[in-house]
Amino acid sequence: MDFEATLSQLGQNGFLIALAIIILVVLFKGVRIVPQSEKFVVERFGRLKSVLGPGLNFIVPFLDRVRHRVSVLERQLPTNSQDAITSDNVLVKVDTSVFYRITEPAKTVYRIRDVDAAISTTVAGIVRAEIGQMELDEVQSNRSELINAIKSAIEVAVDDWGVEVTRAELLDVNLDRATQDAMLQQLNAERARRAQVTEAEGYKRAVELNADAELYSAEQAAKARRVQADAEAYATGVVARAIAKNGVEAAQYQVALKQVEALTALGGGEGKQTILVPSNAMDAFSDAFKMLKGSK
Repeated sequence: MDFEATLSQLGQNGFLIALAIIILVVLFKGVRIVPQSEKFVVERFGRLKSVLGPGLNFIVPFLDRVRHRVSVLERQLPTNSQDAITSDNVLVKVDTSVFYRITEPAKTVYRIRDVDAAISTTVAGIVRAEIGQMELDEVQSNRSELINAIKSAIEVAVDDWGVEVTRAELLDVNLDRATQDAMLQQLNAERARRAQVTEAEGYKRAVELNADAELYSAEQAAKARRVQADAEAYATGVVARAIAKNGVEAAQYQVALKQVEALTALGGGEGKQTILVPSNAMDAFSDAFKMLKGSK
């Protein structure tokens, strides 16, 4: 009896243990904890069932299966170099880099086998097409516009793959040696032309300033002559009015006064040891004093 009871007890315990194991397996199979940086693609009998987001999720054990674990972090494709020909027939080598992230894992998993290779191929074709519409100078000077055009074209091309292109970079545009030498010669010629233009403009400006200076000098000289003429006219008028008022004596007095001033200036000059005086010089002084005395 004791043996049979022991077997019965062991049987019950084994059943409980098996039930516990089954429950643990069911829980293990039915509970999925998804990290914040990933999404899980769940299939049921080989067909898409759902996409699990970050956090605690439940699936049907033994029926549902996590088929793909997709990272939603931003990714960077390796730097890609490809040749392109501009609209003015210049061969350039372009280095590009693309950043993207997966937004719809179901599309990425079931519509494209290798998303990185597909994006790289798409970028190469778009870069060649965009550069083929531009001249070399435009590629060099309008790089930001070219990058925006490439990014927009890539976004349209990869929309069906559940991918979002966050950034596209045009790292470098390289030229062959012959093109570089030709561009250097063109640059030197342009610099020489600018130097000649600058020199010609400077000479032209100097001539204009010199002409302006001569014109200003002539204007000032004319103004001075005008003022001097006005002064002489005024003095002549004063003398004429004095003559009209006082008669010939006023004119004689003025002439005698000028003679006295001339003799005084002659005697006051430097280095004058010998002075030649006209014979009637003293008469000029006498006449001047007489006229002055008579006028009083």
